[in-house]
Amino acid sequence: MQEEISHLLERLIAAEDNEQKAIFEVAIEELESSELALLLESLPLHERFDRWQQVPDADQIDVLVAMRAEPRQTIFKSLSKDQLQALLTDLHAEDLIELAESLSEDAVATALQSMKNNQRRYYEVSTQYEDDQIGRYVDHELLILPRTANVKLALQKLKRSFPEYTDCIYLIQHKGIYVGTVPLQAIYQATPETLLIELCIEDPITISADNYLVDATEKMEHSGLMTLPVLGTNERLLGRLTLRLALEITRDSYESQLMATAGMDEDEDLFAPVFRSSTRRATWLGINLLTAFLASWAIGLYEATLQQVVALAVLMPVVASMGGIAGSQTLTLIVRGIALGQISKGNVLPLLLKEIKVGGLNGLLWALVIGCITALWFSSVGIGLVMAAAIVMNILAAAVSGVLIPIILDRFNIDPALSGSVILTTVTDVIGFVAFLGLGTAFLL
Repeated sequence: MQEEISHLLERLIAAEDNEQKAIFEVAIEELESSELALLLESLPLHERFDRWQQVPDADQIDVLVAMRAEPRQTIFKSLSKDQLQALLTDLHAEDLIELAESLSEDAVATALQSMKNNQRRYYEVSTQYEDDQIGRYVDHELLILPRTANVKLALQKLKRSFPEYTDCIYLIQHKGIYVGTVPLQAIYQATPETLLIELCIEDPITISADNYLVDATEKMEHSGLMTLPVLGTNERLLGRLTLRLALEITRDSYESQLMATAGMDEDEDLFAPVFRSSTRRATWLGINLLTAFLASWAIGLYEATLQQVVALAVLMPVVASMGGIAGSQTLTLIVRGIALGQISKGNVLPLLLKEIKVGGLNGLLWALVIGCITALWFSSVGIGLVMAAAIVMNILAAAVSGVLIPIILDRFNIDPALSGSVILTTVTDVIGFVAFLGLGTAFLL
């Protein structure tokens, strides 16, 4: 998909207005809503608005739902009041949940007024849950029958309606209380008079509406099914989690972590206004500046040493780089383990010892290599030995820091994927410089 979008983008940017229209018309016919959304996001603002006018009315909501929040907001702002009102008429609850963060309160109220009663109820229930809870995003297009229904009634319902990703029918009793899950395969193999309650899955997997998104997608991953029921208070059936939604949540979570490592938001527009983008990034640059000053302060402690042994200044980046890379490898491993629930009090110590051994082995190996190169380069065995010792110390410190920093951050409910790399880089830089310059001061002066 990425290659196709990239190719289309090149053609659109290079084409004149009329040719652009023709190319985009073909794209509308060939691309899915999510792909069309990605293509629109990739266009500069004025071209994005022009091409948006070509999107058929019937496809506009699906495209907007698939877009990131900021690019979607630019589309909303480009619409007149009448255009926006027409666009928001008769929405589904799931769509308004996605769009609401990009809309004003008045626009959301307008959308709610034009909704069907059942969709409005769905929306009101969904908004009772937080942004990181699965109850907010449940799919309401599911097949439901009373617990007294038989196979004949189920087959009739399947002929009338067959939503995407349907692999089972859910049974409920009074007030929508969940009773069980009946696989379609079992229905097709049974006689018409068979009660559905007799075909229910034993010990069915269900999801609580207040489960976190990541926990819900993990249940889906291990279920072997295309859908799972989502239950609210008193086991009331609220809707379902589909395989498609689970994949979207997983992708969004990955993008969020990737952008967070640079202090950015996954919803940021490629063509966001310069001042807004600059303001957001300035904070992260300021944090990095503080850590850089800390490393500079550590170097300043050994100013006299650097003036007398200039070779140490030349070699300092090597020490910092080796520690940073070694620490990043360990940090990535631990952050993944935390995300997957693999890290607990019981295995922190064995894990720490293992990483210390790995760091020690790699430290000794590369200390020998770098120490020999340094000794030959500067014709000084002393500088080679100092360099080798500093490499070992910094890689060991990186291994310990790579394990402990994300675990400590997680204990304080701070995302280690966001803050871990900055803290780790500061620690390895400071320890590396202090070790290297301290040893140089002790043995070379």
